[in-house]
Amino acid sequence: MNIKKYYIYGALSLTIFSCAPRQEINYMKDIESIALDNSVKNNRITLQPGDQLVIMVSAKDLDVVKPFNQNYSSAATVAQYSTPNSNNQFQPVPASGPTYLIDTDGNIDFPQIGLVSTKDENIETLKAKLSGLISIYVKNPVVDLKLINFKVSLLGEVAKPGTYVIPDGNTTLLQALGLAGDLTSFGVRNNILIVRNVDGKFAQQRIDLTSAQFINSPYYYLKQNDMIYVQPNSIREKSARIDPNTGLYISVASVIASIALGVLALTRN
Repeated sequence: MNIKKYYIYGALSLTIFSCAPRQEINYMKDIESIALDNSVKNNRITLQPGDQLVIMVSAKDLDVVKPFNQNYSSAATVAQYSTPNSNNQFQPVPASGPTYLIDTDGNIDFPQIGLVSTKDENIETLKAKLSGLISIYVKNPVVDLKLINFKVSLLGEVAKPGTYVIPDGNTTLLQALGLAGDLTSFGVRNNILIVRNVDGKFAQQRIDLTSAQFINSPYYYLKQNDMIYVQPNSIREKSARIDPNTGLYISVASVIASIALGVLALTRN
């Protein structure tokens, strides 16, 4: 009778721990009813102090643009990173060209031009700005600009937590979660925390992935050094508080109990 009771308790426990409400797993259940905001859709990240840029200037006459590519050797390359392979390792892809670090005042020191402000600029607008400045000296210059140290960190209940370098400096929250192998079944999908550095101050935002409304949030497109934390659900938190050796203790106790019962049976005989 007691054994049967234990089986019932065990079955109930397994059912409680293995079942999760369906609505907590689905993403963007209301996608059909959400009107997408084009201003957010077309949002591009603004450049920040500490960003590393590769800027290469070219034109029909390459000799004319050499002064704008000072201290650059065609053999020199900077490692960018492509999408991860099956082992979640990013493959290096060479990005050639002179490199510039945006200083704490938001400037880069560009050859022949001097200090160029990058404040409130994104990759496209800075390219246009440099093109206009160089056009004073060169006819129809072509400016190729890449942000090579854009990275975001994903922590908590994701399959592959870590820091990820984004080659083109443009990614969404969903794409970043995809790089990390998506949320685990224990991740809370309606309370994703994003921590962001805004003008030297930390800002935070909670995102509900079960509603498509977050697509219109300024946090839909990620920015440099964003940190995404996926909170564990109550089941994961409870299991974390359990001694990992509990299973071993139960096994040992079962063996001892079996031996004791065997000895007791022999003594009675």
